[in-house]
Amino acid sequence: MHSLRARLLVAGSVVLVAFLGLTGLTLDQAFRDSALAAVQSRLQGQVYLLLGAADLDAFNRLTLPQTLAEARFSTPDSGLYADVMDHEGNLIWRSPSLLGQALPFFPAVRNAGETQFAELDSADGTPLFVMALTVSWEISTSQDQIFTFRVAETQWEFLDQLWSFRRGLWGWLMAATCVLLAVQGLILHWSLKPLRRVATEVKDIETGQRAELGSGYPEELLPLTANLNALLRQSHVHLERYRNALADLAHSLKTPLAVLRGTLENSVPPEELRQTLGEQVERMNRTVDYQLQRAAASGRIALSAPLPVAPIARKIQDSLSKVYASRSPQLSSEVAAATVFYGDEGDLLEILGNLADNACKWCRKQVIMRAYPADHDGRTELVIEVEDDGPGIPAEQAPLLLGRGQRADPTVAGHGIGLAVVRDLVEEVYYGRLDIARSSLGGARVQARLRFQADS
Repeated sequence: MHSLRARLLVAGSVVLVAFLGLTGLTLDQAFRDSALAAVQSRLQGQVYLLLGAADLDAFNRLTLPQTLAEARFSTPDSGLYADVMDHEGNLIWRSPSLLGQALPFFPAVRNAGETQFAELDSADGTPLFVMALTVSWEISTSQDQIFTFRVAETQWEFLDQLWSFRRGLWGWLMAATCVLLAVQGLILHWSLKPLRRVATEVKDIETGQRAELGSGYPEELLPLTANLNALLRQSHVHLERYRNALADLAHSLKTPLAVLRGTLENSVPPEELRQTLGEQVERMNRTVDYQLQRAAASGRIALSAPLPVAPIARKIQDSLSKVYASRSPQLSSEVAAATVFYGDEGDLLEILGNLADNACKWCRKQVIMRAYPADHDGRTELVIEVEDDGPGIPAEQAPLLLGRGQRADPTVAGHGIGLAVVRDLVEEVYYGRLDIARSSLGGARVQARLRFQADS
């Protein structure tokens, strides 16, 4: 079964039918036991009634009156029968209701005070309940005689009562089962409504009728819908980033291509042509590198585990120590083991690596990398700082490095492609900001605050 609703309906129906079936069997057995106990109690009362009416005559023979308190004993074939046997099993009295009949064989009860109850069939196949009680009757001070009083009743009334109860019981249980199955179906239909809504909205997204899943889902589905929306937004952001990168690349290449075309058309000397060609090729190469790095940014990856920052910082520290071995800078990292980054490892390497590489280029001797979480407007941010003891970045150059206005060729200003890529990653991919200030070491302090989620 590929339908979740069908699976739940079948499973719930099987459990419900099994439960009600076992309940019915239990109630049926309990009622039968109760009715059977009532029959035993009633027959025992009839035995005591006979015992109270019995007496000895002048010849020490047991006798009972012709008319008993229970009228059915005096009515032939009434369904209630009785007899009395002596200790040898000889019949010494039987009720008028046994006219032309005899009670079926019943094992004699030899010990006084013992009773026995059994279900037996008469000679003509009539089912009977039989109760026997053996008593010791004192004939004289030195002589007792054993008598067995037996009372029998047909099972028809008991069976009619039992079947009447069963018809009512199973009829009501069947009706209750149908009602509960209907209610169960309605509950499942209502409970699975959010899942059907998800399926409908996903189809709408596939057909372009909506951009993402709606809100108002139950808390069990919120992680699913939130991550699906994150995946959709991430896909949309990546697509927009690719389009923007291609548009910026095309726009940035127009100027060097125009310069090359003009140089070729103006028949300049070979030396000047070689110089112009080299400059413009280098410019185009830097532009292509910048746009490729910018477009390759991944951003926050939905359904991904947080990435520890400390191992990445150590990796960058080891790599830069080898790259700048000739200068031997004192490169250190201050990152707590619990600090994590919610994004792609390549993006973290790009941000922290470019900032640290830039600091190593300009430092005199010391570079410090830091990363720590911080709260800002109710959101948890990751703060990345890199400080050096170099000459620093002049205040008038900081706006050029961090400006967001002129984007036709962003690689020509500031400290090159690396810082420009970091700025785009921080501001466009991780919805944060990049600040440049004076370091306590005397050089520059570049701080990146990563937010991971756009403001709603």
